[in-house]
Amino acid sequence: MIFGSAALADARGAIMAHSQKVGERMIRKGALLDDAAIEALREAGRTEVICARLEPGDVPEDIAAHRLAEPLVAPLIGRSRAATGRVNLSAEAPGLLRVDAARIDRLNTIDEAMTIGTLPDYAVVAPKDLIATIKIIPFSVPGTVLAVAEALVRQAPGVLTLHPFRALKVGLVITSLPGLKDSVTDKTIAITEARITALTGALLPPVHCAHAEDAIGRALEGLIRDGADLLLVIGASAVVDRRDVGPAGIVRAGGEILHFGMPVDPGNLICLGRIGGRPALVLPGCARSPSLNGIDFVLSRLFAGIEVTPRDMMRMGVGGLLKEMETRPMPREKAPATVRSGMAPRSAPVIAAVVLGAGRSRRMAPHNKLLLADKSGRPMIARVVDNVLSSGARPVLVVTGHQAEEVERALGGRPVRLVHAPDYGDGLAASLKAGIAAVPPECAAALVCLGDMPLVTGRMMDRLLSVYDPQEGRLIVLPTFRGKQGNPMLWDRRFFPEILGIAGDSGARSLVGKHMESVAEVEMADDAVLRDFDTAESLATLPRGMRPEGVG
Repeated sequence: MIFGSAALADARGAIMAHSQKVGERMIRKGALLDDAAIEALREAGRTEVICARLEPGDVPEDIAAHRLAEPLVAPLIGRSRAATGRVNLSAEAPGLLRVDAARIDRLNTIDEAMTIGTLPDYAVVAPKDLIATIKIIPFSVPGTVLAVAEALVRQAPGVLTLHPFRALKVGLVITSLPGLKDSVTDKTIAITEARITALTGALLPPVHCAHAEDAIGRALEGLIRDGADLLLVIGASAVVDRRDVGPAGIVRAGGEILHFGMPVDPGNLICLGRIGGRPALVLPGCARSPSLNGIDFVLSRLFAGIEVTPRDMMRMGVGGLLKEMETRPMPREKAPATVRSGMAPRSAPVIAAVVLGAGRSRRMAPHNKLLLADKSGRPMIARVVDNVLSSGARPVLVVTGHQAEEVERALGGRPVRLVHAPDYGDGLAASLKAGIAAVPPECAAALVCLGDMPLVTGRMMDRLLSVYDPQEGRLIVLPTFRGKQGNPMLWDRRFFPEILGIAGDSGARSLVGKHMESVAEVEMADDAVLRDFDTAESLATLPRGMRPEGVG
């Protein structure tokens, strides 16, 4: 193809490169310059025009787009008429799109004149959804180049494949524990049914049972008798091991566990099993949310009739980070926010830290444990506050009471807000309530930290902050070590009124059992979240450099 400026006498039969208005007539880009167009340009005083002139063997853009699209059409994939060098391919049924990315890449590297853009591999599509577009960039393609591309597509089918969804019957088992609200269960059922319906399936009447292996097994057996093609278990408590209650229920029903966990967030704690030929899944807590998560990756494949193996699940990591966690450490926090799926990025919630430092330290009398200095001269309360300040929690509120002035001096002007609890002698609840009442209204939640736990690092606290997500229902976040719950604990603002109503020396942990559906546990690598230092004997177990001298 020859492109450039040509004298009008040489431009007859060429292709107009740029739209131009000539008198009352618009000669558009791509138009064939016939006698009428040439005469109109001449009458407007033009002597030359920018155009494209085809050479022997060149294939015009529309014909080239048509020929390249033809071998890409497959069952349930339709195509548009070629226009301006473009052909669009669209879905004719709801299903899952498979894309041979390697061959698409090879097609796009044959020549810059030819391009093919597609949806991602494993994209869920509805009828009439655009799944690919073929665009010829210039006005023509050399025939030899086009022939290479056609041969590449035709040598093996399946560059694009649409797997239609099957109308599966889905059985759902929902377990319960004391404190799990009916409203949470009802919402979970509604969200699950919406997922199943969107994939053309039907949800059988859900079965409620106790959070116990035998009960789950019997419920699954009943759903199989009712004709379930696919089995789901949503536990009142998140599954944490392939031998946990939910997976054990699958085995109890005669099934097996194939894989536990996946590199998709949210969705890590999913368990894949089967009973006979039926897939059986124990769902993670994020399945209670309508937002895209790992369960959608798995369900869409199963409904499309595509087997999901352990290896398949382990290869879902690329593209598996489905939401940004604003509290991740550097360098992520320096990166510009990215817009996903056309939605504006959410701003990070403001989470305060409340450090409880008002107690009388009765078990270490006559010493105040918070004021005991380590070998570097740093008091325990200062070390704890420094750890909190190294986290993403802001503002940091320190509750004082017993020896308030000494505690304030120990903090040495650190950027914290001091909150005095005048009735600190009434017990831990009084200090906690003073701190919670002082949390600024712009804060969505508060991380409650104990002043005698100097081994809890800012990185540990940031892990708790990152898991907090009201949209996913993770409203109470607490650390665990080998399954045992520890501190600090993060509380969404909606629980503040209940915290302000507690009394005595128990703290807020008594509220956890009432709101188990909102609890997210974060397993830690060591026992720092379990270790407080409120006796002289316990101080001897501190790392050597942190042990105060003269106590014991």
